[in-house]
Amino acid sequence: MKALVFTTYGNPKEVLKFTEIEKPIPKENEVLIKVKSTTINDYDWSLVRGRPKLYQLMFGLFKPKHTIPGMELSGIVEEIGSKVTMLKVGDHVYGDISELGFGTFAEFIAVNEKTVKVKPPELSFEQAAAIPHAGLLAYQALDKLEENQKVLINGAGGGVGTIALQIAKHHNCFVTGVDSQAKSQMMKDLGFHHVIDYKQTDFTKTGEQYDFILDCKSKKSAFSYLKALKPKGTYVSVGGDLTKLIGILFWGKVLSLFNKKKLEILALKPNQGLEELNSRFSIKSYIDGPYKPEEIPGLIQYFGEGKHKGKIVINF
Repeated sequence: MKALVFTTYGNPKEVLKFTEIEKPIPKENEVLIKVKSTTINDYDWSLVRGRPKLYQLMFGLFKPKHTIPGMELSGIVEEIGSKVTMLKVGDHVYGDISELGFGTFAEFIAVNEKTVKVKPPELSFEQAAAIPHAGLLAYQALDKLEENQKVLINGAGGGVGTIALQIAKHHNCFVTGVDSQAKSQMMKDLGFHHVIDYKQTDFTKTGEQYDFILDCKSKKSAFSYLKALKPKGTYVSVGGDLTKLIGILFWGKVLSLFNKKKLEILALKPNQGLEELNSRFSIKSYIDGPYKPEEIPGLIQYFGEGKHKGKIVINF
């Protein structure tokens, strides 16, 4: 089978190569999946480059432990292990496999049956691949969102932001989206009530305050975000600059002792609540693509530069 393989960290366009490798054989608790669609995520951007350096402690200090990137998929079960009980051959499945590994940038993958769910029939393979990771980041982050709140989403034009918008509007919230000018028209078309170009306006310095801030691109100090929160407001980060995230984690705990504003970082629970997300909100992901597998190295770079709109999807 063909897979996108890398053996050293570096520029995605230089180190990722399509390679013919052995088709995996599922272990007793695994299923072999024919990959139909996959996506690109922050982990892929960090995994391939080995940056920030701290990530090499997880991914492999001198060379990658996981040589095939990719963590999200939809596909068809082709074979099952002897102890598999929840799935059968022919099932259409989807999920985020990052809890147990990587490897979805390939024609086939063998994964523990617990890392995927049966795909709802109303979802296309493209839509199904685009929802598990971004959808659950949004869903778990907005778990305590209340009706009619004033919400801001930073990095709103990506996969998480476009899904978070749908959840927030389900709660009748007024939603402001922050992203690049290039994404502003798409964001307006999707239904954001107000759109901010981050290059022109720093939302933490406008004097506006919000009940809830969902940040997909944390790049400021904890104190900057506090200024943009109402007295009982909540800030949740789902990703961003590692040093800023550490500061938010530390100061969030300290500052919570003195006021009712909350600064939190979401620890994603992969696939937890996936069925409820789809049944409760009828989520539809904004698809950037679908693209071809050979385009993946350039698409990882495209993702890292923040140019994508919604979720980048690749069909195998």
